[in-house]
Amino acid sequence: MTAISAPSTPEQLAAMSDRAREVVRLNIEALEALERSLDSSIARAADVILSRPGYVVVTGMGKSGHIGGKIAATLASTGTNSFFVHPAEMSHGDLGMLRPDTTLLALSNSGESRELRDPLIFCARNDIPVIGLTQRPQSFLGRHSDVCLTMPKVAEACPNGLAPTTSTLMSLAMGDALAMVLMDRRGFTREDFGLHHPGGSLGMSLQTVREWMGDNAASPASVPLDADFRTVVSAITEGRKGAVAVLAPDGSLAGMITDGDVRRAFANDIAALLAADIMSRSPITVEPEARMSDVVDLLSANKISNLFVVDERRPVAIIHIAELMQAGYVS
Repeated sequence: MTAISAPSTPEQLAAMSDRAREVVRLNIEALEALERSLDSSIARAADVILSRPGYVVVTGMGKSGHIGGKIAATLASTGTNSFFVHPAEMSHGDLGMLRPDTTLLALSNSGESRELRDPLIFCARNDIPVIGLTQRPQSFLGRHSDVCLTMPKVAEACPNGLAPTTSTLMSLAMGDALAMVLMDRRGFTREDFGLHHPGGSLGMSLQTVREWMGDNAASPASVPLDADFRTVVSAITEGRKGAVAVLAPDGSLAGMITDGDVRRAFANDIAALLAADIMSRSPITVEPEARMSDVVDLLSANKISNLFVVDERRPVAIIHIAELMQAGYVS
């Protein structure tokens, strides 16, 4: 390999761009070939997995292993319990992860990776079904598979035909296809997906307000209906949320006073004003079981900065848009 130090000429830049387009085109053609070749084997693979109560153990060597790790993660996040195990580690004790109720999903483009031989033989001896993903159904992997997901034979984009390119892309697509078939069969919902992604934006949006509040939600600042103006301003300042709840004698929410309401009140004789005089009598509220996505929608649609969480007509928390932005609920 020779180091290149001089800047590329316009001709070289054009040639590299053309080469990049060629690689993309070869990948597209490989995926189209894969689509044409798909048959009932993927449905049979899904049936095998659905019939087994245990995990799907995914394995593969080299680039196939990297793709296998991604497939395992996709399966796990879409309702199919799964994890990846390096095949060489299986030969040194990790075969114990292949329990009688598991399914092995093994990836190898050639089907002859020697590291796969021990786990495949182990599965055959212990009646653990194997789903193989390979271009060669007559290979060692293909022959030891209960279901063989066979990929079409296409040229690699590598000019030497060595670096896995189109083959790994097809493996990835086949794994995604299997994951989505399983997801559909399980009836895995958007809410289910969110439960598996509590740290992501989707998972956060599907949280309930009660979950957002946690066990230690601070009670919102509040004043009675007959609170004077000075008390109202003091309560808003101490609450640090830009708003205060106005409570009826029975403790229910009678209204809401915001910073804006206070500023507008200065057009009147503030010495004579009470909370009941300046409050909004129909503030927008949510209940603890509402989705956080609904809260964000309400704040955005009504162009407001905060709202109260009300449980049995009593305010139990206040949500401010700035808090949601800081926590990642609003991008």
